[in-house]
Formats: sequence, C-alpha cells, structure tokens
Amino acid sequence: MSANKTSAAKPGATQSKTTSPASQRVVIFDTTLRDGEQSPGASMNLEEKIKIALLLEEMGVDVIEAGFPIASNGDFEAVREIAKLVKNSTVCGLSRAGRGDIDRCWEAVQYAARPRIHTFISTSPLHMKFKLQMSPDQVHQAIIDSVTHARNLSPDVEWSCEDGSRTEHDFLCRTIETAIKAGAGTINIPDTVGYAIPEEFAALIRMVFNRVPNIDKAIVSVHCHNDLGLAVANSLAAVGAGARQVECTINGLGERAGNAAMEEVIMALKTRQDLMPFATGVKSEYITRASRLVSAITGFVVQPNKAIVGANAFAHESGIHQDGMLKHAGTYEIMTPESVGLGKSTLVMGKHSGRHAFKMKLQELGFEVGDNAMNEAFRRFKDLADRKKEVYDEDLVALIDDEIQHGQERIKFVSLQVIAGSRGPQTATLELELDGKPLIATTTGNGPVDATFNAIKAMVPHEAKLLLYQVSAITQGTDAQAEVTVRLEEDGKSVNGQGADPDTLVASARAYIHALNKLFTKRAKTAPAAMSA
Repeated sequence: MSANKTSAAKPGATQSKTTSPASQRVVIFDTTLRDGEQSPGASMNLEEKIKIALLLEEMGVDVIEAGFPIASNGDFEAVREIAKLVKNSTVCGLSRAGRGDIDRCWEAVQYAARPRIHTFISTSPLHMKFKLQMSPDQVHQAIIDSVTHARNLSPDVEWSCEDGSRTEHDFLCRTIETAIKAGAGTINIPDTVGYAIPEEFAALIRMVFNRVPNIDKAIVSVHCHNDLGLAVANSLAAVGAGARQVECTINGLGERAGNAAMEEVIMALKTRQDLMPFATGVKSEYITRASRLVSAITGFVVQPNKAIVGANAFAHESGIHQDGMLKHAGTYEIMTPESVGLGKSTLVMGKHSGRHAFKMKLQELGFEVGDNAMNEAFRRFKDLADRKKEVYDEDLVALIDDEIQHGQERIKFVSLQVIAGSRGPQTATLELELDGKPLIATTTGNGPVDATFNAIKAMVPHEAKLLLYQVSAITQGTDAQAEVTVRLEEDGKSVNGQGADPDTLVASARAYIHALNKLFTKRAKTAPAAMSA
C-alpha cells in the first residue's frame, strides 16, 4: 500500500471486520519465557522453562513464545524441547528479519504440533535511522523477504512492526499490507517502549482496520510494555478496537517495567463482560499457581498490593470493609478468590492429617507427585504441622514447589544448628550430603546467615558471588513459613535458588544450596570437570 493510496480514517469510525461470533475469542499469547526472561536476573534453565511451558499449556494458553533461538544455544535447546513436549498450544520462536535467524527459529519450532515463526523488524523513523540504519524502502523489502522466507518454512507466521506505536501511519499501513500479502497470518502492533495511552492506542488499531485493505486476512495482535503503567489498559483498549490477540506475561514480567500482566488481562475480560464481551481459553483457576511458579523460579517477588495475585489482593483490614464482607462478599470483592485459584480449604490440614488426606489436598491444589517425592513431602508436611498451628494452602504449595525443585540434586540439606544473639560469635553447624556422602562443618560469621553460608562454602568450595538474598513470609503470623531467594553469579551468569521453611535460617540454607546445585548443572554442561567439591 503506497502512501498516496491510503484514505484518511474517519474520526470516531469503528471497524466492522470482526463481527462474527468467532471474533469474540481473544487469543492469549504468553511471552514469559522470551520477553519475561529478558528481565535482568530472571534467566531460567531448561528444566524451569519446561515446567512453566507445561503449566501454561495446562492453563489453556493459546500461544507460548518459548524463546529467541538465535540468541544462544541454551535458548535454542529450550525452544526445541518445549516444541517437542507441548501438544495443545502453539509453540512460537522469535526471530529477526535475517534468513539465518529465521532458519534457526524453524530448526527449533519445527517439532511442535503447532509451530509458529514470529519475525520482526523496526518501522519507526527513530529505529530505522539509528538502530537499523536502513531506509524505509530497505525495511519494506526486508519485510517481503523475511515473511516470505518464514512462510515457506512454517504454516503459521506472525510479523511484528517493532516500535509500531511510534511508526508513521502511512508506512505502518503499507508494511502491514505487505506482510499479510507475504504470508503473515498474525500482525502484531507493539507499543515497544510503553509510550502510548489507551485512547491513542485504540485509535491506532482502528486506523489500521480502516486503512489496510487485506487486514481481514490476519489476526491483529498487540504487545504492550508497561513503562507508564498502562500496558494492560492499552491492551484492553486495543481489544475493544478490534485486536484479537494479546501478548502478555505472568506477573507482568519483562524488560524494563515489564509487559501487560496476563492475570490482569484475563480477569478484566472475565469480570467486565458487560463492557468487554470477549472470551479466552485460559482457565483462570490456574492463575495463582502460575504466578507463584514464575515468582519462585525467577526470584521476582510479587508485590503485596499487586492486582489479582498479590498477597493483599483479597485481604481486608479496614473495619468498614470487614463489616461489608461479612454481610456480602460482593460489597468489596469484584471477583472470588476461587476464580484465580485461591480456593477455600475443604480439608483442614494439621498434624493429625493422614497421607490420603495430604494426597487429596495436593491434587486439589493441582499437584501430581510421584511416590518418592510424596514420601519426602509428607515427612516435611508432618514436621511443618508439628511446628505450626495451622497449615495453609500457601504453605503446602511452597513445600511441594521446594520439594520438586530440590529433588534431583548433588548437594542435599540434612540439618542446621545455629547459635546467634547480640553477644556473638554467631556459629552455624551444618550437615549436608554431597553425592550421597555425609559432610559436616561448623563455622562462624557476621550474623547467623553469614555463618550458615560460610559453612556451605567450607564443604563445597566455590567462587560464586552472592548477588541477592531476599526473605518473604508465605503466610501471616510469627510461625509463618519463610521463603528465601538467593541469586549467585559466576562467570557472568546468574542463577536463582529458593528455599522454604518455618525457620528462616533453614530456608536460607536450602535456597543457597539450590542455587549452588544449579551452578553444578551449568558447569557440567559447559565443562564437566570445572566444578568439584
């Protein structure tokens, strides 16, 4: 489409190309494993990516963007393995406009039951001049070449105009029409730098529907960043204007200020059917579980007042609010806790609970645990129940996540005894198993945590640097379980470790050991003899 052939959009005009019943379905495209992982410190290993991908599939997510295959061998391997394992969701890989990128992407996603190549190039004047150093005509030709090549490989191609919200309208329409002609079935219009506001972004989407003659041959998608805190609002405004795919991440994870949060998009559409009569295939009851899994793996703690999944999202402290809630929950809750997976307990778990009740509770929470893991998890549950008055669902989720993460590791926690206080010295006596062999060390430190970590270093010498030590309470009360995140860095690569226990020091030791085990795994893949204890 050339600039002199486009017609101006009519003020206030609405498109009429998405009026069929099927068009009321909004495709959910999750990019937690690609854009989310680009958050500094949020890198994930293969096993962690697979775990998240399988949960996303179980949730009913339509498209899983599993990574950027050309970025690294690790990213390629992750996309390829996820493509082999996921059967119901589309598995997508990202690529730039070059043939090498596209070929590498196809190498990874070709194993999927539903593969997709997602290729992109910048179209804004700023990006074309300074980032690409290409003329508009060169970019236009690159779109023809890249989308055509991708479509020759994959039956499903998505094309994105990077920095679309700051692209000149004539050129935007021209490139979109060209991409569709070349074979793109999905056109993604990103607000790459989070610059747009909802009214403006909706008008942009309407303009595209009005001016691109073949737009009805593609699904219009949006990918909004949160630099101004408007990613979800912009995404919903775009849906109202005709977009039928939303690209988002669990917990809003992503570069800079993050992306549109999937849980907020899903629950906004589900709650406000009066104004947004759109459906998704996502089972909202999985939201809390997915949020906790991504938080535990990345070490990015969800802020307490975060919408939908924050610890305070369904908490009421104000006397007026509590009074209203007691009379009718709808006075202060616009959705139920159960709708996002915070189900009310039908089985009260405690020290008298048996193995069968424990197994049933885990199934209710969405966990299927093997016999060996079940035995150890049940033992830890009994220990926990002896130390806590009430065992909450959140405690069980943390315990099981911890058990799953720590199941197959070279270093295993056995016991910890700490002497602490204001007089000092603080002393830790720690017992571990390394490859099945018992080790024990007693060390001092500048505080009990430092003493504990020194004990680990004494038994498992290493040069990794501690980048992050973070503690959060899983539930309320002085007997609450602590969840600790530790980030270690070695040779420019960082890993996160998590541990949960009512004793913060034990949780700290578990988290450090978990991170150290990840370093063992990374070293074994790159240089098998590099790390020894």
